[in-house]
Amino acid sequence: MLSVVPFTIRFSNSCVGWGFSVDVNELALRYGSAVVRGLETLWGKSRERAAGRTSLLLGHLLDTAAVAELMWEEFLAPATRSALDEVAGGVGRGRGLFVWSCAVHDCGKATPAHQRLWGEGAEAVRGAGLVWHEPSAVAGAKRQRRWRHDWAGGLIVRELLGEAGWSGEQVDWVWPLVAGHHGAFPTLKDVREPGSAKRQLRGIGVWREVQRALLDVVSREVGFAGPAEVEPVVVPSRALQLQVSGLVVMADWIASDERHFGGVDDLRDVSAERSRRRAAGAWKALGLRGGWGERGVPGREVFAGRFGCVPRPAQRMVVDAVGDMGGAGLVVVEAPMGEGKTEAALFAAEVLAARFGADGVFVGMPTQATSDPMFSRVRRWLGAVSAEFASRVVLLHGKRAFNREWKGLLEEGAGARDAFGGVDEFGLADDPFGVSGQGGGELERQALVEWFLGSKRGLLAPFVVGTVDQLLYAATRTRHVMLRMAGLGGKVVVLDEVHACDVYMSQFLHEALRWLGQAGVPVVVLSATLAPAQRRGLLEAYLAGAASVEELQVEVPVAEGYPSVTTAWSPAGGEPQIRVRATGSWRADLGVEVRVVPEAVPGRGSSREERERAQSCADARVGELLAGELAGGGVALVIRNSVARAQSLFEELRGRFGGDEVRLLHARFTVARRAELTEECLRLLGPGAGRSRSGRLVVVATQLAEQSFDVDADVVVTDVAPVDLLLQRVGRLHRHESTWRPEGLRVPRVFVTGFSPCEGREPEFVSASEGIYGRHLLLRTAAVLPGAGAGAGAGAGVGAKAGAGGVWPVPGRVPALVEEVYGGEESLLPEGWRTAGEVARSEQETQDRERAQNARQFLLTGPGEHERRTLAGLHYGGGTAGGGEDALRAAVRDGDESVEVVLVRRDGDDGVFRTLAGRALSVNGDVAPEVLEEVLGSVVRLPAKFTEAAAGLAPLPGWHGHPWLGRSRALVLDASGGARLGDFAVAYDGVLGLRQV
Repeated sequence: MLSVVPFTIRFSNSCVGWGFSVDVNELALRYGSAVVRGLETLWGKSRERAAGRTSLLLGHLLDTAAVAELMWEEFLAPATRSALDEVAGGVGRGRGLFVWSCAVHDCGKATPAHQRLWGEGAEAVRGAGLVWHEPSAVAGAKRQRRWRHDWAGGLIVRELLGEAGWSGEQVDWVWPLVAGHHGAFPTLKDVREPGSAKRQLRGIGVWREVQRALLDVVSREVGFAGPAEVEPVVVPSRALQLQVSGLVVMADWIASDERHFGGVDDLRDVSAERSRRRAAGAWKALGLRGGWGERGVPGREVFAGRFGCVPRPAQRMVVDAVGDMGGAGLVVVEAPMGEGKTEAALFAAEVLAARFGADGVFVGMPTQATSDPMFSRVRRWLGAVSAEFASRVVLLHGKRAFNREWKGLLEEGAGARDAFGGVDEFGLADDPFGVSGQGGGELERQALVEWFLGSKRGLLAPFVVGTVDQLLYAATRTRHVMLRMAGLGGKVVVLDEVHACDVYMSQFLHEALRWLGQAGVPVVVLSATLAPAQRRGLLEAYLAGAASVEELQVEVPVAEGYPSVTTAWSPAGGEPQIRVRATGSWRADLGVEVRVVPEAVPGRGSSREERERAQSCADARVGELLAGELAGGGVALVIRNSVARAQSLFEELRGRFGGDEVRLLHARFTVARRAELTEECLRLLGPGAGRSRSGRLVVVATQLAEQSFDVDADVVVTDVAPVDLLLQRVGRLHRHESTWRPEGLRVPRVFVTGFSPCEGREPEFVSASEGIYGRHLLLRTAAVLPGAGAGAGAGAGVGAKAGAGGVWPVPGRVPALVEEVYGGEESLLPEGWRTAGEVARSEQETQDRERAQNARQFLLTGPGEHERRTLAGLHYGGGTAGGGEDALRAAVRDGDESVEVVLVRRDGDDGVFRTLAGRALSVNGDVAPEVLEEVLGSVVRLPAKFTEAAAGLAPLPGWHGHPWLGRSRALVLDASGGARLGDFAVAYDGVLGLRQV
C-alpha cells in the first residue's frame, strides 16, 4: 500500500537561531512601532483562504521555512544537500540557505500590489499607516496585469540584498527564485514596477521600512544574524537553481494548505515553534518520504537476490562500468533484445545512486503500454531491495487509472485520501492539483490520494515509472517546469528504447540531457543498438550540459563487440571522459531467416476501390502464408504499420482461422479494452506462458508490439520499417529459450512485407509506412533485405510468394545492419535505386531541419542561451507549450493535438445514455459511482485527422462540474455502434476498436 510512516522530526544545530515566538516589544525596539503595526496587519492569505481566519504574512513565511526544514531532513537527496552545502560555503551551511530561500518567497506580498486585492485586509493595512494612491495603483495594474506579488518580490529582494552588501552575481541568481515562484521566470525588465503606477504598487515611505524589516526578521528567525550573513560563496549552476526553484514552489504549496496551516491573525501568536508544529502535522498527513537515502554501494553478489538469476556477461559489464566512472554521467547500454538490459540498468541505478548521492529513480518508457509492465518490474526490484520501497513507486502517465496494480495501491492507501486539500493563493495560482469543478466529494479525494500525484508534481515521488514524455516535458518552456526538474534532480534517470525518439523528439531529449548533465544527474539509456550519429548526439548533449557550454563535439570510440556500454562524465575542471566496453552475448546467435513477401502497392492516384482491392489481396497473401507456417500449430506475431492495416488483416485471419485463434492489439481501443488485450497477450505469450502443443494463435498488432513487449513468437510477419525498428520486431522471435515450438517452426523466420520490389528500380512502399517513416530510411532498409536489394526482380513480382531470402545472425549482425542503413554510404543502394535514393535523402534532410526548427520554439532554453548563469527570462523568447497533457504531448511528439473522447451509447426509445456495456446512466448522462470506472474506461484517443471534427463535442449535461468528466468530450454511438464526426462516419466495437467506415 502507499505508505504513511510514523513521523519523527529531527533538528540539527543549524536550527538554533529559531525562536519560540515573535517578541513584539523587541520588534518595536529594533524597527519602530510603525513597522510593527505593519507586520501586525500585512496579510498573506485572506480569511476565505485560511480556514476563516486571516493569515499574517510573517506567519506564512515562517510556515514555509518550517516545511523547508523538513524537506531538507526528510526529502532532499544527499547529492542535492551536498551541492547546496558547496554553494553556501561548507558542510551544513546549505540547510540554512535552502530554508531561507523558501522563507522569503512571498516577501513581495508586503506591497500595495498584493495588499489591495482583498478589501477587508486592505482596510486594516491602511489603518496601520501603510497607504497608497489607489488610482495610480489601478493604472499600473492595468498597464502590466502580471505585475503581482511574485514579480514585486523579485524587485524587493534584488534591491534589499544589494543594500545588505551581497555581490551582484549572487543577487542575480536569487531574485528570479522569488519572482518565478508562480511558475514562470520574468526578465529583469519585467520585475521593474510599471511607470504608470508611480511607485504605488511597490510602496514608498514606511512601506520600504516594513519590507526591509520583514526580510531581516525572517533571516533572523531562520538562524542568521541578518540578510548579509545569508550570502552564498558560490554561484550554483542554472540546473541547481531550477531544482531549488521547484523545491521552493513545493514548500510554498505545502505551507499554503488551509487544513494544516489555518490563519494566524495575531502577531503574538506567530512563532517558529508553532510553524514547526503545523508543518510536522502536514508532513505526517502527506506521507511524503524520500527514497533510498544514504546506502552502501551494492556488489555483484546481491544481483541474484534482486532478480532471481546470476548476472550475464553483459550485465556484469554494465555494473563494472558504472563502478569505474569518475563522476556522475551518462551510461549508454546497447544490447540485443532478451539480453537483460532492464535488469542491468536497474542494478546500475542502485550503484550510481549509492556512489553519487541520488535518492530515487525515474524510469522512462516509450509508451503508456510499455510503462505498465515496467511499473510491475520496478516494484518487484525495489521490493527485493527493501519491502517498504515497493509501496513508494508511482506510475505516471495519462491512463494510469486503468492499471490494475496501480488502482490496487490507491485503494489500499485509502486512509491517506483525506490528508490534504487544494491550494490557491487568493485565486492567483493555477489549480495545483489539476482538479476542476466545484466540489467532488469522494471523487475529488480519490484524485488527491497523495500530494505528489498531481500532474505537475508526479516526478517529486522518490520512485517513478512513466512515459519518456514526462522527461521531455521538463525540457519545455512551460509553467512550473521547475517542479519537474525538482523531481528529476537527485534521482537516477533510466530511459528505455531511446532509439524510438525521432529527430523532433530528440531535440527535447537532448535539451533534457543538457540540464541533467549540468545537474550531475546520472542517466542510463538503453537501446538494442543506436546509429552512430544518435549515440554521439546523446553524449554531446549531456557533456555540453555538464560543461555548461553551448556546443561540445566529442569523438566516441567504436565498440569492439556487442553488447556494449559507453560511459561518459566530466571531471571537475577536466576534459570529458568517454569509455567503451564490449562483451559477448549470453547465448549464441540465432540464424534468423529473412524473407520478403511482395505486396502490390497501388499508385498514388488510385481510387478507393483499387486501394481496397490491393489491401484485400495483401491480406489474403499473409493469410495463406500463415496457414502454411502454422499448419502444425504455433504462434505468429504480425506487426502492421497502421491501425487500418491491422484491422483489415485481422478480419481476413478471423474469417480464415476463427475468432478464438486470432487477437488484435492497437491504440484505437478504449483504454480499458486495450489494457485487457495487452494483459491477455502477455499472459498467452509472455515469459513462462504455458503453450499448447496443438494450438494455433495469431496476434495482429501495430507498433505497440515493437517496444518493451515481452512476448515470444514462433514466426513473425512485419511491414517494412527502418532497420533498427525492424530488428526490434525480430526481437520478439524465439525470445525465450525454454519455449516449446512445433517442428516446422524451430528455425526462426521473419517475413517482411508492405512493399513491392520492382525489376531494375526502387521498390514502392504502402503509403501508411512511407507517411510514418519517410522514403529515405525505407529504401535503405529494403536494400539490406535478402532478395530485395540488388537483383530484387528475380522472382519478386507482385504475384510472387515469399522468396528464398537469406539469414541474419541475430544479434551478432545487428550493429552492422544499423550502421549500414544509417551510415549514408551511397553504394548501399543498387544502381537503379540511387537517383530515387538521392531525392529521398534530400527530402528527408529538409524535413528533419524543419522539424528540428519547429521543436526549438518550445525548448526550455533558446538557441545561444545555454551559457547563461541565471534563470532570469527563462520563459521568454519563444513559443510556450500549453500546460495540458494533450498540448504537451503534441508539443514534444510533433503531432496535432489529438483528442480523447468518452464513448457512450444512446440507442433506446427512452433517450437514456448508456455505457458501452449497456448499463444505464440517465437522460442527462449522470454517472452513478458504481458505473464511474466503466465510463472512464471507455476513453479512446481519436486519430489526429478527426481533431477538427471533434472540436464540437462536449461533455454530457450531467457531467458538468464533475472533477474528471467535466472537461471530457462525449462521442455518442447509436444502436449499431456508429457515429458521425463532421464528414466522417466512424464505428466502435470491442473486437475491432474504433474505425472509419
